[in-house]
Amino acid sequence: MNAAFEHLLLRAESLLARLETLLPHAPTAPDWDASIAFRYRRRGSVGVLEPVRHVATIRLADLREVDGQKERLVANTEQFVAGRGANNVLLTGARGTGKSSLIKACLNEYAARGLRLIEVDKADLVDLGDLVDLVAARPERYIVFCDDLSFDEGEAGYKALKSVLDGSVAQASDNLLIYATSNRRHLLPEYMQENLSYQHRDDGEVHPGEVVEEKISLSERFGLWISFYPFTQDEYLAIVAQWLRSGGIAEDAIAAARQESLVWALERGSRSGRVAQQFARDYAGRHGAR
Repeated sequence: MNAAFEHLLLRAESLLARLETLLPHAPTAPDWDASIAFRYRRRGSVGVLEPVRHVATIRLADLREVDGQKERLVANTEQFVAGRGANNVLLTGARGTGKSSLIKACLNEYAARGLRLIEVDKADLVDLGDLVDLVAARPERYIVFCDDLSFDEGEAGYKALKSVLDGSVAQASDNLLIYATSNRRHLLPEYMQENLSYQHRDDGEVHPGEVVEEKISLSERFGLWISFYPFTQDEYLAIVAQWLRSGGIAEDAIAAARQESLVWALERGSRSGRVAQQFARDYAGRHGAR
């Protein structure tokens, strides 16, 4: 009887050990001195913070034709780093206009004053609460960076983000903010049929229905909205010139490259900042610059 009972206990312990490998585990702290930026990734049931070995070197001075947006984000980040009140930020608008680059440039600007960045994919936002707890006692200031963020109906990360932003009993620590970029203003797909849920009152007022209210409820939890717009031709050319200068191209060559840069943009159907940088990289490479 005792032997059978001991055998049963051993089997139970073996089963529990296997189950523990399947259960989610809170992320463990990385070497915080290894980098100024980290990526959060799930490895099976374990969340891992990986130091970014080669952080993008973009600076605020490199970004042109987004002065208004830059001023607002820099002011918010300055307040945050200084320990004053600051908001979570949603940067939305046209693709390739510098939304992500502006966040990376702010990191480089304020890293020496203790700013750090943690990049999280939307699939891993379900662990956002654990990340908040992990950095809560740290002396640095952390930006959780969610790039190109959008959700489909019913995704788990949507509720986790909504809860951390505003709506949970446990609020985020004072040393953490969320900066997200998206091409969607409200982060969720919007359909024509949802307009039918609007209510038209007798006094002329229009009130959104529950479906629309739910879609707005996440984006409005970001305290600061910063919008980006497509560039005009002159703005595009100014961005091209800036990237060519940073690539070591002389001013006379920059002027000569004007028409070629316009053709480059026409072929890609976009005059975005990303397209301007791609042209400058190609042009500098073909002309022997760095």
